[in-house]
Amino acid sequence: MATQVPLDQDLCYRALAGRDARFDGRFFVCVKTTRIYCRPVCPARTPKRENCLFVPSAAAAEALGYRSCLRCRPETAPGTPAWAGSEASVARALRLIEEGALDEGSVELLAARLGIGARQLHRLFVRHLGASPLAVASNRRLLMAKQLITETELPLSEVAAAAGFQSLRRFNDAVRTVYRRSPSELRRGSKGSGTQASAAISLRLGYRPPFDWERVLAYLGGRAIPGVEEVGEETYRRTYRLGNSTGAIEVTHQPSRRALSVRIDGAGPLPVRQIVARVRRLFDLDADPAAITAVLGGDPIVGPRLARARGLRVPGAFDPFELAIRAVLGQQVSVKGATTLAGRVVQRCGTPAAVARSGLTHLFPTPEELARADLSGLGLTSGRTQALKSLSAACASGACELKPGTSLDDSVAQLVTLPGIGEWTAHYVALRALGEPDAFPAADLGLRKVAGGGVPIAPRALERMAEAWRPWRGYAALLLWTEPMLDAVSSSAA
Repeated sequence: MATQVPLDQDLCYRALAGRDARFDGRFFVCVKTTRIYCRPVCPARTPKRENCLFVPSAAAAEALGYRSCLRCRPETAPGTPAWAGSEASVARALRLIEEGALDEGSVELLAARLGIGARQLHRLFVRHLGASPLAVASNRRLLMAKQLITETELPLSEVAAAAGFQSLRRFNDAVRTVYRRSPSELRRGSKGSGTQASAAISLRLGYRPPFDWERVLAYLGGRAIPGVEEVGEETYRRTYRLGNSTGAIEVTHQPSRRALSVRIDGAGPLPVRQIVARVRRLFDLDADPAAITAVLGGDPIVGPRLARARGLRVPGAFDPFELAIRAVLGQQVSVKGATTLAGRVVQRCGTPAAVARSGLTHLFPTPEELARADLSGLGLTSGRTQALKSLSAACASGACELKPGTSLDDSVAQLVTLPGIGEWTAHYVALRALGEPDAFPAADLGLRKVAGGGVPIAPRALERMAEAWRPWRGYAALLLWTEPMLDAVSSSAA
């Protein structure tokens, strides 16, 4: 059996007794008398200390033979942050697992994508999460299935496929083994079932408070691509295309539940797991504000800014290719100018949405579509056109994979080989599209000017200064970018 990650059991029990939401997702409590594991915010009566065992992840609890609580629903907990910032390989592996890397593939192939050995990956998972990669993948499938069973009216066969199970029989066996009920029995016992039409589903995605929803929404709103995205006062909406499924999603905030509500409406088999993983990355739902504050809070430059931005998140990207194209369009132009150019590209090269919804009229073009498109007459310079074409062709051929499997340095090195993409664009793409929290475009004029108190310092000097901000340099960059004085000087218009 895998060795568990050491946790301060007494501290965990105090957090459990206080129902402290800051610890939600940081650990889970296994109750020895009931053989059930819960979140630290579970409303059930607090068990006696001697009956509690605290573990770092839901997968670790299930590996020990515990089943999830039907009351606090561990499947809705924020992502486990034990690995965040301290072990980038685990973070990247988890993102790939969320996208289905171990639904059919092997641990060996996953490790190869990360550039490490399978044994090393296993040791890292046991150290940080208390369970093997296969156990974590199995747990993620099961928790997603549980959420779809209890929160939606999707046919159970579609639930099995959406959760990543390769057969209905395996799905039924896994649910019955862990929950001691069949999927249909779980659904009948759910208070949330029977409330939705089958044409769309809604899910709740938890986060670790605080969460600065207004700041994230404002950032995305200023950069929303016309026809593809629409941001209102309280809502984010967009079209999507994943595999053979197309449709739209709508995201709203539920602060009382410490969660975002995601409505998915689409044609074809709904790729729920992939959509959930992308929404979590888009809104940076797995960030750990306490860990970020511990590093940045005392810094004389970024600390005061962080104090004014409690619950800071780095707005990510639903589609990494889309974000990369948006970043190229944003080079050396204003945010508004880049948004206008992006809208023109979508109108020229995108596919009309099957069912237009208000301002959502198009799907963003695929790499193949953009690589062969005629971009003349859109107001692009020849250099910008060449950069877009080269990036699209590289993504279409597989020469450039905008996925979280490689290291930050390797991702940047791969991107800067393409025409028209420099260090700044590469780091910006790594930060927002690939979810690299330590990406840091040190050449950015705005960052250099703020760091120098109004007079730009050299990129090398900024890099030395930013060493104190690791592994959250991306959050520090966002804090400096969003200062009002940067509107006219920063190259971060993308």
